[in-house]
Amino acid sequence: MKLSYYVYYKVPGENAERARAAVAEIQRELRSSTGISGRLLQRRDDVATWMEIYEDVADPVQFEAAISVLVKRHGLAQFLLPGTTRRQEVFQPR
Repeated sequence: MKLSYYVYYKVPGENAERARAAVAEIQRELRSSTGISGRLLQRRDDVATWMEIYEDVADPVQFEAAISVLVKRHGLAQFLLPGTTRRQEVFQPR
């Protein structure tokens, strides 16, 4: 069964450019290592809320380990709104 991952968090405007660059690099490396392509979205009515979407994940253990390493390596946490974290939700087909 293939899973879909939705990861959302808040990025203040002053960090947006650096955060976008970090996410782009994370997604590039993730695609290279796992074959999973991600998308980055921004909430229409709250530009500080971002969401990464990863679909068709067949090996969740490998995917979660890879994304965890890459998020730490690229220091994404430093760009988030203080006091917030990345939140992840996982969905399966019905």
